[in-house]
Amino acid sequence: MKKQWSIAGIAALLLAAASMPAQAVAYGTPTIALSASYLSGAVGAVGDPVVDVTVGQSGADVSALTVSATASSKASVAGTGDVTVTGTGAVRQLAVAARGRGYTDLTVKVVGLGGKSATRTLSYAASAAVQNPADARYFTGSADASAAVEVGGGYAVVADDESNVLRLYDRSRSGAPVRTWDFGSQLGVTKEVDIEGGTLVGDTIYWTGSLGNNKDGEYKALRNTVFTTKLTGSGSSAQLTYGRSYKKLRDDLVSWDTANGNRYGFAAGTAAGQVPKQIDGFNVEGLEFAPGSTTTAYLGFRAPLAPAVPGGRALLVPVTNFDEVLSSGAEAVFGAGVELDLGGLSVRDVKKNAAGQYLILAGSWAADDNSDPYALYQWDGVPGHAPVKRADLPTTDPGGWEAVVAVPDLSVPGARVQLVTDSGSADLYGDGIEAKDLAHPEWKKARAAWFTLG
Repeated sequence: MKKQWSIAGIAALLLAAASMPAQAVAYGTPTIALSASYLSGAVGAVGDPVVDVTVGQSGADVSALTVSATASSKASVAGTGDVTVTGTGAVRQLAVAARGRGYTDLTVKVVGLGGKSATRTLSYAASAAVQNPADARYFTGSADASAAVEVGGGYAVVADDESNVLRLYDRSRSGAPVRTWDFGSQLGVTKEVDIEGGTLVGDTIYWTGSLGNNKDGEYKALRNTVFTTKLTGSGSSAQLTYGRSYKKLRDDLVSWDTANGNRYGFAAGTAAGQVPKQIDGFNVEGLEFAPGSTTTAYLGFRAPLAPAVPGGRALLVPVTNFDEVLSSGAEAVFGAGVELDLGGLSVRDVKKNAAGQYLILAGSWAADDNSDPYALYQWDGVPGHAPVKRADLPTTDPGGWEAVVAVPDLSVPGARVQLVTDSGSADLYGDGIEAKDLAHPEWKKARAAWFTLG
């Protein structure tokens, strides 16, 4: 016989079921990951680098998770209130506004549902404020920027004189390179060739080493290197491939100068024991082609001056077959030296635009920092024509002015140019450590700054 349920019995069963405790939702421990464990900023900076924070929790929607900084080991550098986290999805962006120079460890915490949480530590370093911070950006990953070549779309390839790595940066943003290329193996070297100058002709970027002895006056054959890379694409899609190299340009220069009465003292400047960065030394830092030419290139010398005395003129030496030197290994042929009055300063970089307007970044043959004057000179590239000073550069902030990224139209009032510093010898964070020797690449950085030309 089937059991018959009364309406009252059914109601009682439903009431009992409703009063039973619901099974609790099981929330996992939240997860948190940082895109970088080390971050660098600057006091008063605009657009400092940020860190991506990726979070999650099983059983919970990511929008229910909160992320914040909950502790700082040194609030005078940056406190928890100086940390901003934006976004509500799985990936948030964390930014830090520096209060003071130095280091701090920031505890970054994610709080999920069920009262569960997790933390990570972000090691943060802040450099001091600089002049005109709104015009400054910081290229991280290396402190020893030595040459820059604009490749379209607001991007530039930046060389490093402490490695053979070329780095692609967004000129408008602070942060890590978009892409890097290490050409050491193709160059057949295990140490740096001391890249100091670069220029783009068509789809070929020409690069030169310093060609000089090292800082101790020792001859290092690998520094006697010029090479090419082929550029495909532009902007953030730019790609470089190795071209060819030539490793006898220093020898060719010495032979040429010797045959012409040792006018510039190249043989003496390259002798064993001779330091390159002295008034009668031997050190190349600029490379650019002559007006309207794809064959003749100017080598810009940091040392020597001509003559090698205080107040001497800056020196450019034309290589009249520079294209063949790199394409076929032809011995270099030289034109007469070009001597320019830069107020006793020498060439730290030289760059031209499509209209044939040149900017020369002039600095001391001696200074590796900002202890001596720097200036920008406009020139038309014609030997015998005098350059004209367009600006004196500030010298109170860390790093020495080292590279012109690109030359604007110099006939336009208020034209602005971006320069990059070599900050390798700078004590950025007040701990006595040179930037080139910092333990973490995220803390190494070169400053790029915009200047309005007078």
